Amino acid sequence: MLLNPSANPAPDAVPAGDDPVIDTTTKTFMKDVVEESRRRPVLVDFWAPWCGPCKQLTPVLEKVVRAAKGKVLLAKMNTDEHPAVAQQLGIQSLPTVYAFVNGQPVDGFMGAQPEKQVQALIDKLTGGAAGADIEEILLSGEAALAEGDLPGAIEVFAHVLSEQPENAKALAGIARAQLAGGQAAQAKATLDSAPPAIANDAALAAVRAAIEIEEAAAALGDAAELEAKVAANPLDHQARFDLALALNARGKREEAVDQLLAIVRKDRAWNDDGARKQLVQFFEAWGPTDEMTVLGRRRLSSILFS
Repeated sequence: MLLNPSANPAPDAVPAGDDPVIDTTTKTFMKDVVEESRRRPVLVDFWAPWCGPCKQLTPVLEKVVRAAKGKVLLAKMNTDEHPAVAQQLGIQSLPTVYAFVNGQPVDGFMGAQPEKQVQALIDKLTGGAAGADIEEILLSGEAALAEGDLPGAIEVFAHVLSEQPENAKALAGIARAQLAGGQAAQAKATLDSAPPAIANDAALAAVRAAIEIEEAAAALGDAAELEAKVAANPLDHQARFDLALALNARGKREEAVDQLLAIVRKDRAWNDDGARKQLVQFFEAWGPTDEMTVLGRRRLSSILFS
């Protein structure tokens, strides 16, 4: 996502001596992250003491953030001691890093990343010159994909990969175009070709989730039949769950969320918390900044924490 650096105050607005690395908690998250992100970008590092990759990533994050000299804040959250926020965001693996700008998550990644990947994210968040041209090219690829020009989108994303072989968004763009063209097997192969440094990137994880959802929906019956089953027996959670998958496959995402939330309200424990887990997979496939993801997470949180 191409950010607008002008939406945040100049770095010199940060007080001298302000340590850009802090620990945050469930109680202080709103102040430390949401409110602070209206002044400057905030990276949230979700970690746990038992997580080996977390121990590799956190020093890298601290180094790059401190080198930015106050342009960005790093807020570290121990999910063993403070699990609520991670659960609300649907985080399922550690480490996970989310970038917040103007009160909203706008970007992020999963897994330990090399320093140059972390630097590239911070450059983008703070308006650094690095990667600016590539971001414009990626936007043109996204536009081609949105217009249904799948060969054109693949060509654009392939060009980016020729310049930056470890650009996760470009690789994910190719896989998304292949999936949109009904080539799920090719999309899987593209994802499998990811260099180790980006194999766990959130952009690639989103495409994997989309493939799984599409494959599950393909095995279902007609949506009208599922709707009839739910109408006849509102407590038929399996029919309602299947209906949610079918609706999402037809682009009716809000209706799909409605069906899964209805299950969560009635029986959170059904199918080993299956409805909530499916919602999380939807959110992963749609991306953290998607409007429906943000709305769905907010509605799910209101149920879980009411």
